[in-house]
Amino acid sequence: MTGFPGFTLPEELGRLRDQVRRFVRDEIIPLEQQLDPDAAGIPREDLARLSAKTKAAGLWALGAPEEYGGGGLDTFSMCVVLEEMAQHRMGLYNPGCGVFGRYPPPVIWGGSRAQIEKYAVPAVRDGFETFFAITEPSGGSDPAGAIQTRAERRNGHWVLNGRKVFISHANEGRWGVVFARTDKAKGRAGISCFIVEKGTPGFSARPIPVIRTSAIPNDVVFDECQVPSENLIGEEGRGLDLCFDLLVKQRFPYSACNLGVAVAAHRMAVAHAKQRSTFGMPLAHRQAIQWMLADAEVELRATRWLIWEGAWKADRGEDARIEASIAKLYSSEVLARVIDAAVQVHGGYGVSKEFPLERWYREARVRRIGEGPSEVHRMVIARSLFR
Repeated sequence: MTGFPGFTLPEELGRLRDQVRRFVRDEIIPLEQQLDPDAAGIPREDLARLSAKTKAAGLWALGAPEEYGGGGLDTFSMCVVLEEMAQHRMGLYNPGCGVFGRYPPPVIWGGSRAQIEKYAVPAVRDGFETFFAITEPSGGSDPAGAIQTRAERRNGHWVLNGRKVFISHANEGRWGVVFARTDKAKGRAGISCFIVEKGTPGFSARPIPVIRTSAIPNDVVFDECQVPSENLIGEEGRGLDLCFDLLVKQRFPYSACNLGVAVAAHRMAVAHAKQRSTFGMPLAHRQAIQWMLADAEVELRATRWLIWEGAWKADRGEDARIEASIAKLYSSEVLARVIDAAVQVHGGYGVSKEFPLERWYREARVRRIGEGPSEVHRMVIARSLFR
């Protein structure tokens, strides 16, 4: 299914988007309303029940290649679908609560055939979490200079020593990819990527409590952690090339989730403004409210176009690194502004746990840091202007 930055989506993609929208509305949102407002996931039995429904409906693992058990959607199509999939209370960090499967693990894009069969295919089939470990205490936005975790060859294996921080799913993922320095003298060219299984001796993960309630990040330590030689992904010393390719692939879907939650918050604000009256007049008749919501509508439409254009370019095999930075930067900041406006329109209800706005408000703050902070993306964009 191929997307394009036009004014009309392909008919098949439009039907798929609507199908996902109905599933979220009819199955996920009613279930969430029965749970604690800060719940990080749905009960295991409900996850199994709803996952069986999405598999039967052909909605499982939509972003994974068909040959590995997925739906085969390209990046553009996934962005369209994820905008709908994220429109619920847990949607910012767990779009669809896992009932649609998980986004394809990195191994599926950069691994060997044997690695894909051993690690990626079961992850796609069973929908379990994996982790992506690059950020270190010395800095996460400059991986070329900040990575201190070492990987050394010993007796036919790689032995990892070091520490990673703010790694999502490291305590629950069955395995993950880890970036480590294999040659200190080579700088950027001395970083490689490895598959590390949870439970490997020398691997430990400790949750780090943060502002959000879902996808709690972890402090991960590698202490003489022995990894099989065949778990090196790609060529030695090419880890950063793989990393940056993966980040481009991830930033468009990440941005689409930002957009989806912002759209949901905006829709709530518009509905509330039409229903709520003050001093004998609906809020929707107040110019201050009208302009607030009009500005949000403009920003949402601009965000969608930036995501679609960049994803379409990436799918064509063009260099979309700048577009990925623009989409991530703008979507995360628009998300924060739109949710803030929605909270303001709702007044006291906006900060009540009765509605998802207060949770989104907290979680949106992290989105300006995750997948690269806003300042770094501005730096990347500026460099492209002066190159």
